Amino acid sequence: MADEGTMHIGELAERTGLSLRTLRHYDDIGLLTPSGRSEGGFRLYTPDDESRLLLIRRMKPLGYSLEQMGELLTVIDGLERDATDADLHGRLAEMTGEAVERRDRLAQQLAAAEEFVAQLQARHGDVVHP
Repeated sequence: MADEGTMHIGELAERTGLSLRTLRHYDDIGLLTPSGRSEGGFRLYTPDDESRLLLIRRMKPLGYSLEQMGELLTVIDGLERDATDADLHGRLAEMTGEAVERRDRLAQQLAAAEEFVAQLQARHGDVVHP
């Protein structure tokens, strides 16, 4: 049983919609290291770990590579240690600009997909309600 305030990998997977395999892989590559281990050696995650994982999950649809995710998390971690680091603030501003560009491209793709579906529906007289 996990300590109060922590959760095992299965609970974290369920709460975030990611697979156990993905969580283990993220641990193996250092993207998301559990905050602790149980006496039996099981991974233990905290709410902060869950927040970090949700941030990672939000990067996936925008096409970030695991390496890029790691770079962003390194900047965020650095700013948590030293909120006055001008270089890290500059890097985060660059990364934020890139994220906005990725989001805008994704929005354009979604708009094109919606137009495509509407054209198909118009050809068949089908109406699909959202």
